[in-house]
Amino acid sequence: MTEESNIDSQTIKKDNPSEGPLSLLTECVKTNTQILVNCRNNRKILGRVKAFDRHCNLLLTDAREIWTESVKSGKKGSAKYINKDRFISKLFVRGDSVILILKSPN
Repeated sequence: MTEESNIDSQTIKKDNPSEGPLSLLTECVKTNTQILVNCRNNRKILGRVKAFDRHCNLLLTDAREIWTESVKSGKKGSAKYINKDRFISKLFVRGDSVILILKSPN
């Protein structure tokens, strides 16, 4: 085997999304499974993956963004936490804001 063809086969293995960590996203695209994305802004996104790339840029449909807000009451030092969410039909998530991706058990 020549050195050039060996380099080509290594490149193909490295960029193959059906192997390694990106195989989870490939499987979710094929089966239309929901994923949970934990983002750097401390928000979570639950949605279905339509497309992705090696930088973890994600194109999601039927996405639900979930976050927690603190509401201060009149008393000093006491705060109430409220879970909020919103529905987004189509969403692009930039890969540098992604911390963790989990496959939804549903």
